[in-house]
Amino acid sequence: MAITFPLPTGFLHDFPGWTLEFDLLWRQEQSRAASGQTFVKDMGSPLWRMSAQSRPLQRPVLDYWKARFNVLENGLNTFRAFPKSRCYPIAYPGGSWPTGVAFNGIGTVGTINANRKAIAAAGFPSGYQFKTGDYIQIGNGDLHQVSEDATTGQFEIRPHLWTGVTVGAALNVYRPSCLMTLTPGSLSMSAELNGFGSISFEAVESR
Repeated sequence: MAITFPLPTGFLHDFPGWTLEFDLLWRQEQSRAASGQTFVKDMGSPLWRMSAQSRPLQRPVLDYWKARFNVLENGLNTFRAFPKSRCYPIAYPGGSWPTGVAFNGIGTVGTINANRKAIAAAGFPSGYQFKTGDYIQIGNGDLHQVSEDATTGQFEIRPHLWTGVTVGAALNVYRPSCLMTLTPGSLSMSAELNGFGSISFEAVESR
C-alpha cells in the first residue's frame, strides 16, 4: 500500500513523546534608531514551528519510528502537526462537549472583523466556550490560537487570518493542525548502549 502525504494527524498523535515547543516563528525585520527606539516590520505572516522529543524507547520501537520518520525524507515530504497538549479545547478535555457525541468539534466561521484578527464562530453548541490558549483550525490547515475568552460574539486570534479566508469556512477545534515539514538536519534518532534510544526533531509550517 502506497504511503500518501501529508501524513495525517494520527502520525504525531501516535508518536511516543511530547511537543516541547509549538510557537509562532515571526518573519520580521528590526532596526533601532539612535534614540533607542526599535522599529519592527513584518516581512510576512508568521509560521508555526515545533520541536518534539520521545520518551526512552526500546530498540524495536526505536527502529519502528526511525522507519516512520525516514519517509519524511529530511523535509521533502509533509505531515500534519498540532500541539499535543491541545488535542481538545481547554474547556472540554477528552472531548466532553456540551452536547456530547452530537458535536464532532467542527463548526464554521460566522463573521470576520475588518481587521482580519477577530472572528465569531457558528455551528457550535449553545454556550460553547473558547478559552485563551485554545488552538483552532480554519479551512484545510490554517492554524490559529485564541487570544481571549469568548462564549458569544467575536474573539481575537493569532496569527491574523490568511488571505482568502471567508465567512463559512470550516472551523475545527479537535486536533486542529497545520501542514509541516521537518527542519532539515534536525532529526536525531540515537541509541544508547543499554538498548534504549530516543527521537527528537524540529519542524516548520509549510504553506
